[in-house]
Order: sequence, then structure tokens, then C-alpha cells
Amino acid sequence: MLIASALPLAALSFTDPADAAELAGRITAAMTTEELLGQVLFFGWQGKGTPPDILHWVGAGAIGGIKIFPRNVSDLSSLARDVASMQKLAAKNRFAIPLFVATDQEGGWVRQIRGETSVSPGNLAVGAAGAPGDAYRTGYYLGGELAALGINMDFAPTADVYSNPEATVIGPRSFGSDPSETGLLSAAYARGMKDAGVLCVAKHFPGHGSADQDSHGHLPKIDVSLDQLLDRDLIPYRMLIREGIPAVMTGHLAFPRILGDDTPASLSSFFLRTVLRDRLGFKGLIITDDMEMQGVLANGLDTAQACKQALEAGNDMVLVSHTLTVQEETWKSLDAAVKNDAAFRKDVTESAARILEAKLRYFRAPHVPVSPDPAVVLQKVPAPGASDFFAQLSARAVTLISGTAIPFRPAARARILLVGQYNEFLAEGKRRYPSADTLLFNYDPFYHARPEDRAEVRARAAGYDTVIFCIANYNSLDVLKDLSGIARKVIVISTLSPVYLTDVPWVETAVAVYGTGHDSFRAGFGVIAGDYVATGVLPIHFTLAALQ
Repeated sequence: MLIASALPLAALSFTDPADAAELAGRITAAMTTEELLGQVLFFGWQGKGTPPDILHWVGAGAIGGIKIFPRNVSDLSSLARDVASMQKLAAKNRFAIPLFVATDQEGGWVRQIRGETSVSPGNLAVGAAGAPGDAYRTGYYLGGELAALGINMDFAPTADVYSNPEATVIGPRSFGSDPSETGLLSAAYARGMKDAGVLCVAKHFPGHGSADQDSHGHLPKIDVSLDQLLDRDLIPYRMLIREGIPAVMTGHLAFPRILGDDTPASLSSFFLRTVLRDRLGFKGLIITDDMEMQGVLANGLDTAQACKQALEAGNDMVLVSHTLTVQEETWKSLDAAVKNDAAFRKDVTESAARILEAKLRYFRAPHVPVSPDPAVVLQKVPAPGASDFFAQLSARAVTLISGTAIPFRPAARARILLVGQYNEFLAEGKRRYPSADTLLFNYDPFYHARPEDRAEVRARAAGYDTVIFCIANYNSLDVLKDLSGIARKVIVISTLSPVYLTDVPWVETAVAVYGTGHDSFRAGFGVIAGDYVATGVLPIHFTLAALQ
């Protein structure tokens, strides 16, 4: 791949104090084809550290953003050093334009940067607690930790309205099934992130919360009209746009009743220009979900073709996160298109100007360092105060679904079995009931339980007075169903989404905790033992009658 890197020094610089919009326009007008194209590309990579190819692209000004995954992180100090090195390299380019550095730190189930970062109970727990202040502080604490690492953009909040119990890929990542409540909590979360120095990217426009498939492996087809979409899934976006959300991520989702075919919304100018820009009035950046996902490739395109269509449809940046050869092919293909297609060059130029203006406004803020200081990372991560807050939020979120056996205070000789897929659940159960036995079975969040696991749980459970069971997904639902009529007493702690409880109406005692960390399970066991009364309110309405 050839990138023009030996260019004369320009008088223009990102550090010029001129008006952001004016300076963005002037820099864009002076850019080469390769520099324009670079700004619209968001790349990720395999392995820890930063590979030479990414460093080459950064040094040549050939990418505008990078995405960090768990696979890239050996420890947080090393991550901060890697980010600082890339930003310093970017600063040596002609216009000294910093990189967007992004990840998915939604909280709860999706926590891409791990190590010492905070374990929060997640968005559905925030929805159950019901306080915008909790959403704000969640965004603020998680954002502060990202900012300390030099990560300046978060692909969050998940603004999807959880309207379909089969939408398991969204489930606990959503704030709930009420559109207005989802919008309010999303906006509060985004404000917290902003105040911590991190740009939010609301997702997955125009709404993934009713899809019964995962767009990573399929193209979900959502059977709704435009009016239905406007009255439900787009309400959070209306609220976020009014509150100044800086960026939106487009989902690989088909709406055949609206478009008349299976074109993904991420490739649809109707959704991006007519609906998002014109009807909703969005002025910020539009960024695709990953362009190696099957949802965008399902109609026979390769990633390079899909990226070109995405930019033509109105996206400002395309995300290619995984495969070096795919990134190289995409870069070459788009470079040729910018040079030979005047209309496409115009699209890319307009996007580059919008990106530069967003970067100028963001990086000029006084509390936003361009590069992190690796020496102080572990003083700021976890964020001071975060631990106490997330423990309190976990307790506020616990929701009593049914409680005939609460408080559960077993006799000294009672035989108790703790059964689940999370070590944290078993550890907190043992802390509460030290004489209990434990059984950990294999965890697979998307598939049904193995016959040997089901047989083992059935055999063990028959010998106990009480089984305390953790349900999290279809896998654990299979196992729990087998306990009907076998165990004398079954108490259930539901984590992630509580929708699975509708399939086990015979369970007489169940609490929902939503998170999978120690705080969430400790809070759940506290309610079961009668330490305090659960105050959380079920944040999903489509199962309310069935669960209560």
C-alpha cells in the first residue's frame, strides 16, 4: 500500500487557535486524497501491543481512529503507554491531528477494558433503580477510567429500547423497554461521560432492541413501520440529539417494511440522511458498527464494497476492527474510489471536515489530555469513589420477582446447594451460607446446556433441602427446568435479563440482580436473607404480568 508521506510542511496545524469549523474546512481543503481518506477510517487489530501496520498507518496519517479490544491489553499501564505512543506519532503528521481512541465500555455485560477497571451492574440495573443520577454517575466513573487510559471515545450508551424478549444480544445492555426512560437514562449516562472527558457514541441506530438475531452473525430483519420506529426506537435518539450527543453508531439491521428490501440501515441513505440528519436534526458524527460483521455482508458484499456504500449513504467513519488483509484491501479500494469518483470524494471530504471539527472541539477542552500519563493510571483506575457507588447501585437495583421463601434463614443442619455458571455467584453464596455446597456448570451464553451438565445437576440437587440457582441465559434455563419436582425448595437469583423466568412459573422465590459481579450477587443474597427489602422496579414491561 502506498501512502503519500513525504509531503511539504504545511502552515496549517491542528493546534491553530482559529474557529473550529473554519480551521476544519481549511485543513480539509489542503489535504491529500490519502489524508482525507485516513480520517474516515477506524481500525482495530489482533494481539497485544500495537502492531507495525497500525503504527505505519498512524504515522502516515492514514487512519483517523483506533479501537481497543480485550485482546489488545496485557495490563492497563501498558495500554496507556501504547495509546500515548500512537498519539505522539500522530502529532508528527503534517496537521498534527490526534486519533480517536475508542472501545466498548458500556458497563455490566460489555466491558472491553478489564483489569482494574470498575465492574458495574449494567444498564438494566440502572433502569431498575430508575434514577437519572445513577446513569450520570455510571457514565462519569466509567468515563473517568477511560480518560485516564487515553481512551477518548466510548461506543456507548446502548440506546436500544428492549422491546422484544427474544432480543438476547441487547437484553441487559439496554436501560429497559420504556422509550422515554431509555432516552432519559441514556442522555444522563452520556452527560456523565462528557463531564469525565469522553465522547459518547449512542448505538445501535435506528434500534436493535426488537431484533431476535445478533448482527455479528446474521442480518436481523425487523418487521416494523416507520411510524412504529418513530414512536418507540427513535425516541431515545430524539432526546440524545436534543442533549447534544456527539456521535451515533449505525446498526446492521434490515427494515423491509420501511425500505422495501433487506438493505441494512447502516447502508441506507434514507435512514442516515432523511431520518437521522433531516428529520431528527442530528449534526454530529455517524460511525458504522464493525464492517466485518455478517449483518452488513449478508447480501453478498465484501467489506471494501460495504464501506464505500456506507460512506455514500451518509456515514462519516467506517469501523474495520479485526483483519489486516481486509483493512489493506479496504484502504486500497477506497483510495482508488476517492481518486476516480468525484461524488465519492465529495462525500469523504465532507465527512473529513465534520470529523476534524469534532476533534478540534473535543481536544481543545481543558480537561481532555491528548495523551495519557502511564505513571498515574493506577491512581485513577478504578476511579475514586466508584467502588462504593457501584455497590450501592447494585443494592438499589435488586428487584423482587416473587418471594414466598424470603427471608431465607435455614436451620443449622439444612443442606443447601448453590448452582450456577459464575464463580462470583458461588463465592457470594458461600459467604452468605458457609455450609452450602457448590456446583459450577459450563457456561455458554448463546447455546443450550450440555446433557451431561443437566444430568449432573439433577443428580446432585435431589439430595438437598434447598437449591439456590443462578439463571442467566437459555443455557442455565435448560438446567433450571430440570429441577422442577426434583429439588424440595428452589430459590432463583436472575442475572442479566430476567425474561427467562417466564419459562419457569413454578419458581416461587426469585430476585433479579442484572449484573454478574460480586456486588450484584452480594446484594441479591442480602435480599434473600432478609437484610433489606428490594426496591428495584422491573425495567421491562413485556413480561411484567408473567413474572408477577
